[in-house]
Amino acid sequence: MRQQPEQQAPPVQRLRIRYAKRGRLRFTSHRDFSRAFERAVARARIPVAYSSGFNPHPRISYAGAAPTGAASEAEYVELGLRETVDPAATKAALDAVMPDGLDLLDVVDTATSPKGALADLLTGSEWIIDLPTSPEDAAAAVEAFVAAEEVIVSRMTKKGLREFDARAAVVRLAATPREGGSRLELLLKHGTPAVRPDDVVTGLERVGGLKVGPEHGGLPLLTRLTQGVFDEESGTIGDPLH
Repeated sequence: MRQQPEQQAPPVQRLRIRYAKRGRLRFTSHRDFSRAFERAVARARIPVAYSSGFNPHPRISYAGAAPTGAASEAEYVELGLRETVDPAATKAALDAVMPDGLDLLDVVDTATSPKGALADLLTGSEWIIDLPTSPEDAAAAVEAFVAAEEVIVSRMTKKGLREFDARAAVVRLAATPREGGSRLELLLKHGTPAVRPDDVVTGLERVGGLKVGPEHGGLPLLTRLTQGVFDEESGTIGDPLH
């Protein structure tokens, strides 16, 4: 008879962490980050809790990860611990051993955070999209996109090629001039299927005639500024940590 595995005690404390992906580290995939983070937890000797079963895993939960290639100032992870620690000291210890460009911004105890699962608190996000496109062309594409009732785009997913309406998720979209091109300011409401900022760029190409890519001066640079609870009434994003 196979021996039953040892049952692990539940976590005594949970920490929520906000981190940034900057510079070349924006090309880090979710899997790359999870490996780097778990190594940092081990190196910093953080007393992480483990799941029960024959193959115990560290109690680390990821939510709302940005697509590979996007920079972000608002990525989130939750860490279950077997001992109580000081969040500020834990932030310093982890940040010291994380790769440059994966930078910890805030660490809080979930006891002092908004109630609810972390994934349920990430219902909207704000982005900037830098384009080599002229301000006039960007503004015209945005006007056409916003005026459309729906903008159907397609993207390859784990379940195959999917089509969905990119327009329905866009709460705000505006174009402003910047040196060398244009900047789009985008507020997305999260839903199912999740609409990403690159889907919005595809929609701008489709209905607004926007031209992007290496043959048109370069690829869009995506940066997430905030992510949290979307408030329908005010149209703002709330902080999921405070």
